[in-house]
Amino acid sequence: MAAKGQTALRFSWLQLRNWKNFLEVNLPLQQRVFLVGPNASGKSNLLDVFRFLRDLVSEGGGLQAAVNRRGGVKAIRCLAARQYPDIELAVRIADAEVDDPSDFLWGYELVFGQDSRRRAIIKREKVVRRDPTTGKEETLLERPTSEDEADPERLTQTHLEQITMNQAFREVVSFFASVRYLHIVPQLIREPDRSVGRRNDPYGGDFLEQIARTSEKTRNAWLRRIREALIVAVPQLAEIELWRDERGTPHLRAKYEHWRLRGAWQTEEQLSDGTLRLLGLLWSLLEGRGPLLLEEPELSLHPEVIRYVPQMFARLQRRTGRQILVSTHSAELLRDEGIAPEEVVLLQPGREATEVRRVADMQEAKALLEGGLSAGEIAVSYTKPEKVEQLPLFAE
Repeated sequence: MAAKGQTALRFSWLQLRNWKNFLEVNLPLQQRVFLVGPNASGKSNLLDVFRFLRDLVSEGGGLQAAVNRRGGVKAIRCLAARQYPDIELAVRIADAEVDDPSDFLWGYELVFGQDSRRRAIIKREKVVRRDPTTGKEETLLERPTSEDEADPERLTQTHLEQITMNQAFREVVSFFASVRYLHIVPQLIREPDRSVGRRNDPYGGDFLEQIARTSEKTRNAWLRRIREALIVAVPQLAEIELWRDERGTPHLRAKYEHWRLRGAWQTEEQLSDGTLRLLGLLWSLLEGRGPLLLEEPELSLHPEVIRYVPQMFARLQRRTGRQILVSTHSAELLRDEGIAPEEVVLLQPGREATEVRRVADMQEAKALLEGGLSAGEIAVSYTKPEKVEQLPLFAE
C-alpha cells in the first residue's frame, strides 16, 4: 500500500519491436517480475527499456542523450530488423493494486528511427489517458503534428522531456523519472572518493553519499531495520552506522561481536562483498517508490539467504506497492513456491532474436505445473546450455 494520499503505479504491459535482442515483445507485467534466461539472452537489455524511459525525462537526458548513451540508433536496433527498421516501444501504466493489464491509467508509445545525420527522429509519439471508472480512453498527444511537419527539427525531442509541452501528462513523466536501477559493485562502495559528484549511480558509486544525504531521523530508522535483517545473514553483526572521517567523507561502519569485550568496528573496506550487496539491496528497497530494477541480486549471497529474497520483495510490496523487476540465474531464488507463473518471464535466444514468454503462457509448462514443479524451476530448466558438460574438456 502506498503512502496516504499517493497512488502507487506500475508498468502493467510492455510492447517492443526491434529493440536490441528482440524483434517483437508483447508482455503483461506483474507487480513482481523475474526475468530468467541463459547468458546473452537479453535480460539486461529488457530491463534497459525502463532505464531508457527514465533517461528520456531525467535531468541532462532527453531522446538524443538516451539514444547516444546506448551507442546510437544503429546499436539499439535489432540486428534481425529488415523490412521495418524503426524501433518501437509502448508501455501501459496502472494502479499497483490492479492485476488486469487491460485496466490501465496511462499509455505511452514511442517509435523512432534515424535521419541522415544519425540523429534519433520520432516517427510516432502518443500518450493516452484512460478513465478507470468508465474505461473511456482519451488521446492527449499524437505526433507528428502539423507543427512537427512544418518544422521537422521538433521531432528530435519527445514532448515528455519538454516542460512546456508535458503538463497534461506530467504524471507519466514523474513515474518514468522514479524508475531506479541497481547493480551494486562492492569495489565502488569501498572507494568513497569515487562518489564525489555522482548521483544515482546504478553501480553504487554514490551509495555512501545517498545514505549521507538522507535525513538523520530517516537514515537511522532505515539502518536499524537493515541491521535487523542483516543479523539473520551475518549473526555476529551488532551495530551499523554512518560515520565521517576527518575529511568529512562518509563511511559505513559495522560493529561485530567476537572475543573482544567491546567488539570490533569495520568500515566498508573490510565488509564482505555479500554483506555490501545485501546492505545495498535492503537500502534500495526502502528508498523510493518507483519501479526498482535489479540485476542478479543473488550474487555473493549464501543460498539460504537467497531463498528468502522473493518473500522480502513481497512483504515490501504489500507495504509500499513498489514494483520490482529482477533478472536472475538463481535456482535458489526461484525455488519459492509463492512465485506465480505470471511473474516468471523466460527469455529464449533464437537464431536471430530472443523470444520472450511468461511461464503462465507456455502450453508445455502447464503439465509441469500440475505435476508440482514451481514456475521458477520450469524456467531454469530451459536456461541450461545444451553442451555445458563439455566445458571440462577445455583443459584437455
